[in-house]
Amino acid sequence: MGRLQGKKVVLGVSGGIAAYKALFLVRELRRHGAEVHVIMTEHATKLVTPLSFRELSGQPVTTTMWGEITHWNVEHIALANLADVFVLAPATANLIGKVANGIADDMLTTTVMATPAPVVVVPAMNTRMYENPFTQSNLQKLASAGYTVIEPESGDMACGTNGKGRFPAVETIVATIERVASQGLLRGKKVVVSAGGTREAIDPVRYLSNRSSGKMGYAVAAAAAW
Repeated sequence: MGRLQGKKVVLGVSGGIAAYKALFLVRELRRHGAEVHVIMTEHATKLVTPLSFRELSGQPVTTTMWGEITHWNVEHIALANLADVFVLAPATANLIGKVANGIADDMLTTTVMATPAPVVVVPAMNTRMYENPFTQSNLQKLASAGYTVIEPESGDMACGTNGKGRFPAVETIVATIERVASQGLLRGKKVVVSAGGTREAIDPVRYLSNRSSGKMGYAVAAAAAW
């Protein structure tokens, strides 16, 4: 059983070229025990079919505010309340700008505005768009509002440039979702962990030590973080 066993994750997919990578994220979230519900923007459906997300998630995929009702009450409220964690991946500059400035003009932005769940934002876009001061300002707004923002990776981009803006590794995203979803006893506590070998001085030149790798200390720190 994974740390996300029984957790409900609502995944918002916007229209970036990295939308196809969200398919791998859905598969990994389910492998970790999560129930995944996908909302796609209209632009996202031009890049990846809703059918692909439906098959991988095992749940209906929402693409519009005006479609068939698949939940028992007003759909965007139902999905907003359903979520244990809300994830925006990939989050384009357009989506980030809308959410940061309170614009709710489609199913995804309306739902994320209504959710009480913690929100994880996964920016993925052209390097210059990511570095644009308006994008950075909007990301800071989201972080200040309590959203968890995962920094994109650097590397070759689909547009032919090289720089920061790549969709992060799926493992990184899942680990962040696990951390956000956890309700541990140490929440809000500060833990200091000492790791690695120790040295006990005999005199100014000699000392007693051991070959500790520090792995146990790192594991304790990771467990405390969870």
